[in-house]
Amino acid sequence: MARFAVEYVYTADTDKRDEIRPAHRAFLSGLQEKGHLLASGPWANGTGALLVFEFEDEDALKTALEHDPFADADLISRVRINEWTPVLGSWVAG
Repeated sequence: MARFAVEYVYTADTDKRDEIRPAHRAFLSGLQEKGHLLASGPWANGTGALLVFEFEDEDALKTALEHDPFADADLISRVRINEWTPVLGSWVAG
């Protein structure tokens, strides 16, 4: 499994984002239950979010993200995906 850091940049429609957020979080919870989502959360200034995933490959990740309710509602203006190799910290195996 590969790890990926994903950055979402949100559109300015905060009212719609607030409305869709419960469905977005339920979607992410489903990915967490399947072992794909390691961490996620918004930037403190509300302009976007960072999500860290484990997937077989980038194509599988992209396919999963297509079903994010924020994406369905056109609330994400940009997605940046980078495969990530942590070398220090609690996510590094022994």
